Amino acid sequence: MPRYALKIEYDGQPYCGWQKQPALSTVQGTLEAALRRLEPECAGVQAAGRTDTGVHATGQVAHVDLAKSWETMRLGEALNYHMRNRRVAVVASAMVPEDFHARFSALERRYTFRLLSRRAPVTFDKGTMWQVKHPLDLAAMQAGAAHLLGKHDFTTFRSTVCQALSPIKTLDELRIEQLEYRGGVETRFHIRARSFLHNQVRSFVGTLERVGAGSWQPEAVKAALEARSRPACGPVCPPQGLYLSGVKYEINPFGES
Repeated sequence: MPRYALKIEYDGQPYCGWQKQPALSTVQGTLEAALRRLEPECAGVQAAGRTDTGVHATGQVAHVDLAKSWETMRLGEALNYHMRNRRVAVVASAMVPEDFHARFSALERRYTFRLLSRRAPVTFDKGTMWQVKHPLDLAAMQAGAAHLLGKHDFTTFRSTVCQALSPIKTLDELRIEQLEYRGGVETRFHIRARSFLHNQVRSFVGTLERVGAGSWQPEAVKAALEARSRPACGPVCPPQGLYLSGVKYEINPFGES
């Protein structure tokens, strides 16, 4: 059976996360319903990573085995037709080798988090960014983030229901930038690693927001990390600013650089 990789973007607001669940609206369930309009016997899709309720994606990757050989542009167009008005879109598709696996072949995953500092309510981007009313000190957050880079035991920044076998992960990048945003300042966190623990990114951002607000000193991030204790973590930020922005493979299936 031909195997296809799909690059997917979605607005997570209407969905209870990626993974399909009985009687709940999920991104995986929406995509698989569209696939079964094309092939009723389709076994389903496997994704590079699960996203939680309210989390978005601009670069999710999934693979699917289909009985029919599809021209890749037509496959994407057919799926998008059946998902119209569902806030999910296939932005690229490609035939891949049968040993390609969206999850297990991935070399790294990239997340972006959007945080707005502005007193006026959000209008156009409501539900796609986290808003606070106070300013955030970029240099302080960068100093705090530096303590998280590299290989560590991230128990402090791991959900108590995380199912990963080990809390030890290697964080390759945690880059923070600030941009002007219509009467406010948007802070963007760019985070990259091979894999992540459950709620790890939101725990990082919630903790660093406290540093930017002046409630924590940057050195407190190091102390929290070394505590290896969940109660030492700062607040876990809400999901609406989080995006799965990309997945890297040895050979990009979509031919992108």
